[in-house]
Amino acid sequence: MKTELHPIEASELHARRERVFLLLAGVFLGSLALLNVLGISRFIVLASLSKDAAGDYAFSWGQWGQISFALAVGVLPYPITFLCTDLISEFYGRKRANWLVVVGLLLNVWVVFILWLGAALPQQPDFDESGVPKIEVVEVQTESGVEHVANVPPDYAFYRIKQLAYGAVVASMIAYMMAQFCDVWLYHFWKRLTKGKHLWLRNNGSTLISQLVDTVAVILISQFYAHSLPPPAEGSTLMQHLIMFIVTGYAFKVVAAVLDTLPFYIAVAWLKEYLEFDPMAEENQ
Repeated sequence: MKTELHPIEASELHARRERVFLLLAGVFLGSLALLNVLGISRFIVLASLSKDAAGDYAFSWGQWGQISFALAVGVLPYPITFLCTDLISEFYGRKRANWLVVVGLLLNVWVVFILWLGAALPQQPDFDESGVPKIEVVEVQTESGVEHVANVPPDYAFYRIKQLAYGAVVASMIAYMMAQFCDVWLYHFWKRLTKGKHLWLRNNGSTLISQLVDTVAVILISQFYAHSLPPPAEGSTLMQHLIMFIVTGYAFKVVAAVLDTLPFYIAVAWLKEYLEFDPMAEENQ
């Protein structure tokens, strides 16, 4: 049964190609918005090393220590954004991939505006010195005696998320622009250099280098401009603290980039048939 086309759609094939682009762009932009809102709202501690009383290092799972391996929750959806831009670069070209990066930047601005507007509208609560609604501790009489209970305002979560998002958004926007433009440029550099061959090279090569740029930039900007990273643990220097954040974040991204090689090949092979377009043949014309 033939699908009825909208007047703006030139053909069923054109509509199919635009739907695929919309899906890839939607996943990219949705992941981007999610990581910027939730970015540093939680740090996932994988493991740590700490010196014991005897001066030996003890290894712990899931606990902060002097040397901690921790990921910001916003890092989790980040690798998928590079997979999306690589697929868009492969099938839709550098200009459209770069335009998507620009739209992602505008989306960041929109998220910040909504957070600002939500906080500016009445009724505003009383804030403490850190800029979040005050938490009052009240005494409650129970059968076992008097207990102190924290009375958390209902809009506390919003203002806390806003505070964290503001702290991270400048870092993420600068790092994002640097990394994504780097990814798109390197992808097409490798594609031209290999004359459309060695798909794994341009996929992994562009992603690994651009994600190193992103990781270093976002950690350093978060620390020295936004002051939004957790403080170093007792016995750990700031340099050790920053290096471990960079190493852990980048290691996660490297593993994700390597693991997405096979899905990338599968997606490219399937999209060649579905979109009736061979980007490597186009490159060699």
